[in-house]
Amino acid sequence: MTSVEPERPRPLLAASSRRWVRLLPWGLAFVLCVSLLPTTIRVLTVDYGLNAGVASLLAVAQAAPLLLAVTRPLLAWYVVFAADVAGALALLSAEYGERQEWPFPPMQIVGYIGLCLALGMRESRRTLVLVWLATAGANVGLLYVAPDRVNDRSVLLMILGGVTLLITGVLRERHEVQRRLTEQETISEAERGRRTLLEERARIARELHDVVAHHMSVITVQADTAEYRLAELPPEVRGEFTSIAATARESLGEMRRLLGVLRNEETHGEVAPQPDLAQIGQLVAATERAGGPVEFTPCDADVPEAVGLSAYRIVQEALANVVRHAPGAATRVSLSDGGDGLTVLVVNGPPPELRAAPLEQSGTGHGLVGMRERVRLVDGTFEAGPLPDGGFRVAAHLPLNGKDTG
Repeated sequence: MTSVEPERPRPLLAASSRRWVRLLPWGLAFVLCVSLLPTTIRVLTVDYGLNAGVASLLAVAQAAPLLLAVTRPLLAWYVVFAADVAGALALLSAEYGERQEWPFPPMQIVGYIGLCLALGMRESRRTLVLVWLATAGANVGLLYVAPDRVNDRSVLLMILGGVTLLITGVLRERHEVQRRLTEQETISEAERGRRTLLEERARIARELHDVVAHHMSVITVQADTAEYRLAELPPEVRGEFTSIAATARESLGEMRRLLGVLRNEETHGEVAPQPDLAQIGQLVAATERAGGPVEFTPCDADVPEAVGLSAYRIVQEALANVVRHAPGAATRVSLSDGGDGLTVLVVNGPPPELRAAPLEQSGTGHGLVGMRERVRLVDGTFEAGPLPDGGFRVAAHLPLNGKDTG
């Protein structure tokens, strides 16, 4: 049977990305410890006349736990609280002057306030309330045994300790709320990106379903009508065409059963023929009507349907981004056939200075996710990014011998 090792507590501010912030609690605790330890011994022995051994023991118990407070502030408080109460009782045997303070000398108040800072940064609201109530109860109890002619500092410790616990506790809870909001925003943005990616993949799958279904239907019809269109077919060839038609129908049915779930009642219009290079000119004309000058260089290359559809969607999204983020900007759309693939280039300049503000001040970049999916579909390459003059460039190379469902 294996034992689970308990998790070691993390130091205060250990989650900070800055090294000096992570070291700050250790530095403050060290300074308080090394300064309060000898001071406490001297004050208790010289000013209060306490036995040197007792004074040293009390000083160690009151100052040394401040180092422990960096990792375990509540445990340190137990030790310091007990030592402070014990010290107050030990001072009852001292000879007091008119200005000597009881039950807590100044150095003990300083150490206790430093401990309250650590408690407020780590412990829950309920624990902080219980700590203050214990402090107040101890101070009230000590009032009943207070010696004459001393300056009573019990109320001061209650007030300073309570204020310190309150302020640090509120700041810690505020920081925790902001951290959780930031994490939630990061998770929400990642979920939006993931949802956009899945939606774009589903849309691509539906379009590919239409493209493949069209070609499989053509194969089925050609195979079924071969014996009527071609005279004097040998029996074995006629049987081969029959087998091809049956296989095509079976494949088409399997594909529709697998991909049909991607359709819903809102996507009936997608059974129409999908757009290709010939329809890109219509996108350009629509963008010009929206108020943006567009220079268009068409390409009459004969490309597979998947490549043509991807090119159309890339130009469509790029022009939509121009209208949203840089209305009125001069835009250039270029299609070119390099022999091994189709190059799609959409470049826009900065929006006119006197133009109204963009329709969207900021974007999520989800449109670029869809464009990258289109390019990856056909094993192409994709680049997109801002230009030095304030414009934006989208470039895609779609190989003609890559993945093709046509």
